[in-house]
Amino acid sequence: MPGKKSSISPQTQKKFIKVFWITGVSVIFFFLLLFSFISLGIFGKMPSFEELENPKSNLATEIYSSDHVTLGKYYIENRSNIHFRELSPNVINALIATEDSRFEKHSGVDIKAIFRVAFGMITGSNKGGGSTISQQLAKNLFPRKKDRNFFETIIIKFKEWVTAIKLERNYSKDEILAMYLNTVDFGSQAFGVESAAKTFFNKEPKDLKAEEAAVLIGILKAPTWFSPVRNTQRALERRNTVLTQMEKYDYLNEHELDSLKALPMDMTHYRIQDHTAGLATYFREYIRGVLNDWCENHEKEDGSPYNLYRDGLKIYTTIDSRMQQYAEEAVKEYLGKELQPSFFRHWKGVRDAPFVFEKNKAKEIQNLMLQAMRRSERYFHLKTRNTPDAEILRIFNTPAKMTIFSWKGDIDTVLTPMDSIRYYKFLLQSGLMSVDPHSGYVKAYVGGIDYRYFQYDHVKFAKRQVGSTFKPFLYTLAMQEGENPCTLYPNVQPVIELPNGDIWAPKNENKERLGEEVPLKWALAYSNNWISGQLMKKFSPQDVIKIARKMGVTSDIPAVYSIALGSADLTLYEMTGAMGTFANKGVYVEPIFITKIEDKNGNVLEAFVPKQNEAISEGTAYLMIMLMKGVVESGTGTRLRFKYGFDNPVAGKTGTSQNQSDGWFMGITPDLVTGVWTGCDDRAAHFRSIDLGQGANMALPIWAYYMKKVYADPLLRISKRDFDAPSKGIKVEFDCNKYEGPKRKKKVNIDDF
Repeated sequence: MPGKKSSISPQTQKKFIKVFWITGVSVIFFFLLLFSFISLGIFGKMPSFEELENPKSNLATEIYSSDHVTLGKYYIENRSNIHFRELSPNVINALIATEDSRFEKHSGVDIKAIFRVAFGMITGSNKGGGSTISQQLAKNLFPRKKDRNFFETIIIKFKEWVTAIKLERNYSKDEILAMYLNTVDFGSQAFGVESAAKTFFNKEPKDLKAEEAAVLIGILKAPTWFSPVRNTQRALERRNTVLTQMEKYDYLNEHELDSLKALPMDMTHYRIQDHTAGLATYFREYIRGVLNDWCENHEKEDGSPYNLYRDGLKIYTTIDSRMQQYAEEAVKEYLGKELQPSFFRHWKGVRDAPFVFEKNKAKEIQNLMLQAMRRSERYFHLKTRNTPDAEILRIFNTPAKMTIFSWKGDIDTVLTPMDSIRYYKFLLQSGLMSVDPHSGYVKAYVGGIDYRYFQYDHVKFAKRQVGSTFKPFLYTLAMQEGENPCTLYPNVQPVIELPNGDIWAPKNENKERLGEEVPLKWALAYSNNWISGQLMKKFSPQDVIKIARKMGVTSDIPAVYSIALGSADLTLYEMTGAMGTFANKGVYVEPIFITKIEDKNGNVLEAFVPKQNEAISEGTAYLMIMLMKGVVESGTGTRLRFKYGFDNPVAGKTGTSQNQSDGWFMGITPDLVTGVWTGCDDRAAHFRSIDLGQGANMALPIWAYYMKKVYADPLLRISKRDFDAPSKGIKVEFDCNKYEGPKRKKKVNIDDF
């Protein structure tokens, strides 16, 4: 059957074809011109390659331990950049399957996806978005303005296309994936996949399982709506949707999908990453101040000072995360399970507990409580609102809901604020610092029992009466001036007339060997105050202070005779650093916390080395080690042997301040020097007996718990070897029994002394 003749004339057909090609070419030319103008910045500045690689986002400063563990961050946005090699394949697979299944096939803009979206808009069907991962990255790097018109929206979209194509041309697919995952917001103050992995699962991104990766990628659609913490069921359904997508695109098989979808949502490791959580909270807060000062005095290439919270600095510290963990555990185990319960029992049923005042007890306690009230955060906020004093007192004596600290976990309760203050007065605090005496590197730093509730740092800032831990400075002077561990002194009370006419006659708790001649080794081992008084009389307070200064003590020390017994207030930082001089053969090395600071690109901005000086001779240092070994072998620190089972060489010194307000222990080994302090924040709150309140009971056990864990970890390589003898040898007898002989029982005529 012959075909019908076309009703359209050949001339009309040619005209139609001509119009079609002109229109098509014009559209193509228009878009080429449009994209050229966009690339040239005619419609607004386009990012350079440098800006694409280094967007002006807020990067968190990260603090690293010496064993490469992230201790914490300082940030406005908790964001860190990582490389593709640090990502789990599960994260990549979940992202591609959910957000851009054709990621490997397109060059930044997926034309097929765009037509699919356009068709869906025309037909009313919803077949998913058309933005590629590269386009989403462009949008994340350069967020859109909220107040924009339709034309601006279109231009911005085209800009994103151009930027996406630029990204694809200049970066590998792997780099684009990493850049994208570094820029996205996961909610819960977590920006970027590294922060999200830490926040939600306490893991590194490379360790994420498929179901965990699915949770994180699922969150991206709407971080609050699909939050696994706020909306667990919704997040579970979204996770399973992501897993289904992974099976659809062959990243999982059907059996794996069914198994993973059956798993419950596990959020047991969820924790918002802030400075009150995680390891070394007191340490991180201390170096925050140090780093802020550093930033103020160091400039970037553009002349502006570094910003700790925006510039993504990398801080490499001396802290060993394992030793830090052991130190925090030691404080918790002894204080929480033994000493604090003992303190509560000690004061149970006692009126006015836990305070000891000799005079005007009621008035002194009232004053102390009012001072504590005025230092509280609640009082500060009330004062800023100009609340009258009478109203503040009423509020502080009115029951209110609150959460208080306990060693068994936080307690939600109803108390008056004044009662909560009184409760906190019962709590013992502790500080611990552990340092390598040869490098000066601080390995562990515990400033208190819980930074969330108690922000005062008992390592670097608290100055407390050091008690008998000061005596090694006095004995060092004696050794330096020709005495030796077996030099004999009469065990009698010295009486010293002071320049103002007063008399100083130190008391002595130890009642052993009264009136006998005793060697200095025995006197230090048993912390004999009378022998210390005689040494101070023989030398002078000024000379002892000079020795302490050489060994790193910078705090004010009054030039009075009572410093022989430890009346000076010093920090744990100073005392621990000074004791390291003995283990380092007489060379004082200033303890340091930071080894280097890098910028976000890994360029070293500054490296740090400790200051050091030869404080005492190698021979004197060794004599002091031998003297202080006697403390552990037979003196006030002997419970390290009989109770805690330490049989390796340890030099040490216990310390107890007046009225048992402060308990100290300085433990020295060849590779590690560790100082511990324990006491209440208020000096009026303390044990009433020397048995419970001495340093051997309050501080020494924490050292023992800590060092047991340290020695049990072979990766730390802290040996149990003996201390090195001086390189030139030393001709001193340390067996003092050879010198005492019959004099041991010889009584001294006290009237002649």
